Amino acid sequence: MSTNGRCMNEDQSDAGQCYSIAAVERDTGLSKDTLRVWERRYGFPQPARDAAGDRSYPAEQVERLRTICRLMDAGHRPGRIVVLAPDALQALLPVEPPPVPAGSARVAGDGTALEPYLILVGQHDVQGLRGQLGQALLRMGLEAFVVSLVAPLTTAVGEAWMQGRFQVFEEHLYTECLTGVLRQAIAGVPPLAGGASPRVLLTTFVQEAHGLGLLMAEVLLALEGCQCLSLGPQTPVPEIARAAHAAQVDIVALSFSASMPGPVAQAGLRELRGLLPTRVAVWAGGKASFLQTRALPGVLALPALSAVHAQVTLWRHQTMATSRAT
Repeated sequence: MSTNGRCMNEDQSDAGQCYSIAAVERDTGLSKDTLRVWERRYGFPQPARDAAGDRSYPAEQVERLRTICRLMDAGHRPGRIVVLAPDALQALLPVEPPPVPAGSARVAGDGTALEPYLILVGQHDVQGLRGQLGQALLRMGLEAFVVSLVAPLTTAVGEAWMQGRFQVFEEHLYTECLTGVLRQAIAGVPPLAGGASPRVLLTTFVQEAHGLGLLMAEVLLALEGCQCLSLGPQTPVPEIARAAHAAQVDIVALSFSASMPGPVAQAGLRELRGLLPTRVAVWAGGKASFLQTRALPGVLALPALSAVHAQVTLWRHQTMATSRAT
């Protein structure tokens, strides 16, 4: 029997609730493909099967998956931690620091304290959070708002989740609130008058469920006058290539969070590069460590959001030079 993404065997009590694979994906951010691969490769998770033969994940396994996600966000590799017992996983978690008083410690790039925003998330005050973000946007301007406030605030929210201060739903609450603010801001960016305007396709690979980095990049690209086509997160590589061909884009921009397995990301980038014509640039940005350590032929790694302006300017110069040469 299943309701609202949860399933329960006939002899189970509420304490024995289990979750469908779709519910686990929503809860943890781990894609269905990742869950199936881990099941085959590492022997965990070990779902049961419901009456229809679908996977059914016990609550204790879902909690263990949440812990694994926190550790992945902290830089641990899945292959080393998925096989660990719950006690061993807990021992790897960072000790939660004491509450940070408002106005201290965590600050944005312009010195703005982040703690008041975190408090609003913890209080589930969506209206207050939206209001504070809107005021900061007006005060700072859109580019500084994204680079100096939103980027470090998003990192702080992720750290709070990793430390157990925030639950998954609270991180989602923050994401939805910020998404609304940024989408509204993008809609208000006027088109660039004159000059070359690259067409940019934005998305993530199937294994990457985090979309805020993608949205922040879209804001900065829009400010540079780029024509942005966002597919949102979790697009299969062949579909990215098809969309790039159909839309005749100049750049494919991809976002990778710290939890994205490096080998998987690199394999996907190599596949995508091979499916695209050489004239289409591939840009990869985000917190993933492989972007800092491994160079891939035909792929431009953007170390920070602040690099977007320089790279778009360089693209325009190269495009103008090519046009003059032909």
